Amino acid sequence: MAITMAFADARAQTATQVVRFQVNAINQIGVSGSPAPMAITTASAGSASTSVTTNGTTYRITTNESNQKITAALDHGLPPGVTLEVSLAAPTGATSVGTTPLTTTGADVVTGISKTAAVALPITYRLSATPSVQMSAPAARTVMFTIVSGT
Repeated sequence: MAITMAFADARAQTATQVVRFQVNAINQIGVSGSPAPMAITTASAGSASTSVTTNGTTYRITTNESNQKITAALDHGLPPGVTLEVSLAAPTGATSVGTTPLTTTGADVVTGISKTAAVALPITYRLSATPSVQMSAPAARTVMFTIVSGT
């Protein structure tokens, strides 16, 4: 006598989900440290006062967009005859404008920034003044760095 056994078909079951996602435009800049105080204290006879520079601060940047730039501006104007300039090193693939005078209007300091994440990029400041300037008390200004479209 033959015994026949029937087995149920063992198939795997599948469940699915739809996952929706997006990555928005990311443009972030940050600075570290504070510049050392700058004081103009010397001049050669018959010449304008000697300018002073300070470095030791850095910035970091992340962007997932193309053709971005960094602008820099002061929160308040400078006294007549005083010039404050800034220079930022550029991340790979971008271009530093070089030493740029700061005003209350944003000026380009780095251009051609595309899809990058960089840290510890140096910032350098230079202060100069004409011979007519004398300030008996220290002053301070806030420098604002902004990432904007390069077009």
